[in-house]
Amino acid sequence: MATALGTTVRGTTSAAAVDPAGNSSESERDAEFQEHEKILSPDFLSVAQIIEMLAEDVDGVQRKLAMFLNFKNLKTCLQEDILLDYYVSGFLWARGMDFSVTQYSKFMTLLDMLLHNLRTLHVSLEDSLKWVGEVMAEIGPSHLQKNEKWNVFDIKQANAIIDYLKISLFQHYKLYEFLFYSAREEIVLGTEQIIEVVKPSGGLFPNPLEEGISFDIYSTFIEPPPILHTEIKRLDQEQGPMESQPEASPSDTDALVGFTIEDVKSVLAQVTDDILISIQTEINEKLQIQEEAFNARIEKLKKA
Repeated sequence: MATALGTTVRGTTSAAAVDPAGNSSESERDAEFQEHEKILSPDFLSVAQIIEMLAEDVDGVQRKLAMFLNFKNLKTCLQEDILLDYYVSGFLWARGMDFSVTQYSKFMTLLDMLLHNLRTLHVSLEDSLKWVGEVMAEIGPSHLQKNEKWNVFDIKQANAIIDYLKISLFQHYKLYEFLFYSAREEIVLGTEQIIEVVKPSGGLFPNPLEEGISFDIYSTFIEPPPILHTEIKRLDQEQGPMESQPEASPSDTDALVGFTIEDVKSVLAQVTDDILISIQTEINEKLQIQEEAFNARIEKLKKA
């Protein structure tokens, strides 16, 4: 980040630097060459890194840039994720412009210097625009043809770079300022869960996981029903010797012994008819009461 914010456009040479024939002195040309070499130096990406990324797809470029920038917390750090997107978008845009390796280097260094000036020097949007204009005057097309060999971008490429900066960094300058200057609260997202531990049932099925199922569902659908005392007694009687079984008492005999199926159907039909008749009578009485009430209301409305 050695480039200073105050890079200025080259002016006219002084009288002391011009010989009687009107040509610039050798020392002045050497100083001008050395100063031009400092523009956007040192390079943000090396030639080897640029060539390595040119052979990658979009995901590969993202992985390589994250490694070069030493971004290790992309999944948890929003700032690193935004900055990586900034550089990846710029590199992919430059790929669409079919830049040379030198043009890649200068363009990516320009993107990095703009963020560096914003983050460390708190440069305003107006000053950043002026700085870009001064830098492009040095590395872009020169109106004076004497520095043609130093031009990195032609007129079309320089205009495209400025247009790209307008729709990327400059359009969202306030957001980048907020990213670097505004302190953000650390929000911990979570929820409190009450886990009900199921007591060992001693059944045939294993106990459910504590975090997987509630005790109500387990006891209703999974846990085997308890064996009744009478069922246990019956099983014991079946497994025991025949002589140990007690004789049936008169109270244990079936109460329907001596009745046929027709007798049972006749009794049930009579009981059902009695119940239905009583219900029907009650319904008719209620309907009659409601009908009288409606008729009374209708008579009142007629009189009114």
